[in-house]
Amino acid sequence: MATFNKFNSFVEALAEGVHNLGSDTLKALLTNAAPVATNTVKANLTEIAAGNGYVAGGPTIPVTSSSQTGGTYSLVNTDTVITASGGSIGPFRYVALYNDTATGDELIGWYDYGSSITLNDGETFTIDFGASTITLA
Repeated sequence: MATFNKFNSFVEALAEGVHNLGSDTLKALLTNAAPVATNTVKANLTEIAAGNGYVAGGPTIPVTSSSQTGGTYSLVNTDTVITASGGSIGPFRYVALYNDTATGDELIGWYDYGSSITLNDGETFTIDFGASTITLA
């Protein structure tokens, strides 16, 4: 599984009510340029070219559940599959999660897959969020 890293601005944006993780539209952008923790909005990132099954801005990430138990919040998202069709997608190494509802498309965090990935025609890539995308305690 890829390593998750949060953007520094996510903490402040969450505290100031920018994000409603249970109902806002979250998206996953593919990039081959390393994000840095000080990035704040989608425009700070270099997205791969759209086409062949990858849409500009990345796929929408459906929310499975958003809940709190005993003071611990958990956001669970549906794993999302990207399929190359009609050509290749990539290369990309990073998947950046951002809030498409928030003004400026505020960044949340990114996954580092360790090396660049290119999907050839017909190949798939699953963004696996594990048991919980975000856990706050």
